[in-house]
Formats: sequence, C-alpha cells, structure tokens
Amino acid sequence: MLLLKLSDEGIESRPYTFPAPPTAPAKSLAERSQFHLYLLVGQSNMAGRGKVEALDLAINPRVLCLNKEGRWVVAMDPLHTDKPSMAGVGLGTTFGKAMAAASPNAVIGLIPCAVGGTTVSQWQKGAGPVGDWGKLYENAIRRAKIAQYDGVLKGILWHQGEGDCSTGNVAAYQERLTKVVTNFRTDLEARDVPFVAGTLGVWDQARHAKRKAFNENLAKLPTWFAKGAVADASGLAHKGDGTHFGSAGLRELGRRYAKAMQELLH
Repeated sequence: MLLLKLSDEGIESRPYTFPAPPTAPAKSLAERSQFHLYLLVGQSNMAGRGKVEALDLAINPRVLCLNKEGRWVVAMDPLHTDKPSMAGVGLGTTFGKAMAAASPNAVIGLIPCAVGGTTVSQWQKGAGPVGDWGKLYENAIRRAKIAQYDGVLKGILWHQGEGDCSTGNVAAYQERLTKVVTNFRTDLEARDVPFVAGTLGVWDQARHAKRKAFNENLAKLPTWFAKGAVADASGLAHKGDGTHFGSAGLRELGRRYAKAMQELLH
C-alpha cells in the first residue's frame, strides 16, 4: 500500500539529499506490478525551465513523484530541485499523466534526477561529483532503487546534449550514451528496459547548426541498442532564450515521450 504525503514546502532547496534504501524486505512482484516507475535523467530541458501556469496545478492522484527525501508525493511541477531559482514546468508531469491514461489500472511513479548544465561524460558510472549534486549516476541509481522497493521500473527518459554538441563529442556520443544505458540497465536489474531520448531545440539554422548535427546523429539511437527510441522535439517553441523549451513545448514533449515509450512497451 502506498502512503501519499502532499508536500507543503513548495520548491525544495538544493542540494539533493538521498536517504538509504529501505531495510525491510522488498515487496513481492505482485504487489509492485501495478506501480510503474520511470527514471528522469539528463540536463535542464529534462529538469524543466518552463513557467508554471494555472493548468500545471491540476494533479492526477495516480501520478506520483519521488521527492528529494525519498517519499512519494502527488506529482506537480516543478518536479526537479536541481536549481530552485530556475525550476519550473518540465516534460515529466505531462508524460506521467499520458502514461496513466494509457494504463488505467496502474499508478505512475516519476523519479526525477536531472541536473542542468551536465554532459553525458558527467553521467558515466564512476564520474566525479558535480557541484552540490554529487555523483550523478550513483545518485540516480540510489533513488531508483528506493523507488523499486514499491514498484517496477518500466522506462528511462533522457534529455541531454546541449553540452555535447562539439564535433568531437557528437562523434563519441553513441559510445558514451550506450555505456550509460547499459550501466543503468545492469545496475537496476532491468535488462532491456525501454529508453527514450529527445532531440534538442533547433530554432536558428545557422546558430544551431551543431545542435542539428547532434540531432541527426541521435536519430540513429534505435540502432545503438535494443528498446531505444527518440522523441522528436521539432516545432516546439523555446521560452525566449534559444535554449530551453517553453511550458507549452515541454507539455507537448512529454506527450511525445509517452507515445514513444508506449510503442516500446507494446
């Protein structure tokens, strides 16, 4: 049985705090099977920088979020606490609502772990700590394992790449991301768990030529490993800074991630 605690603390301050995994025996698969978990990793467009608007305050009681203390709360933007002064609407909540609609007997559990301004190399297993957030990969594994006490990992959502758009990094991205995916699947004992990545925003063909090249490479992701897909961010507006998607764009991107995830799950 899930005990829900609505947070009244508003936006939580960094750094993340990670409690130890529960010491009691894990619940049986039958008990966990209808609690579907999704790990959210990457950088700022996964964390969410959109303005929170009235429609973002509408909750779905079947869409939960693992907060920074490791407790399940009803999901509401902002999900992430990586940079409280910037935290806002992301793609995760809309994704969760779409997945809940597609699985009416399930509860959806979101595990937010994205940190803005990070590279794929900083997400490697064993990479050094990143500021106040510590080791990104190890922290994500710890949070996911806490969540797995209650549910079953159904998918991983990844949005990252603005920090890896140089020619050399694009060429190495397949190897680096494949290593991240392989390690997540191994360490979370979730072989072939679906993995969906999203393309970067390209709003100026000249200024964003490197992002375009990155996206062209990322489009090949389904050939890099099994159960991989790409959510296309084409046509989504930015928030005015030419880097971060706006609120409406992130909500739509969440729906596109959900569509890609559902296709991998069926």
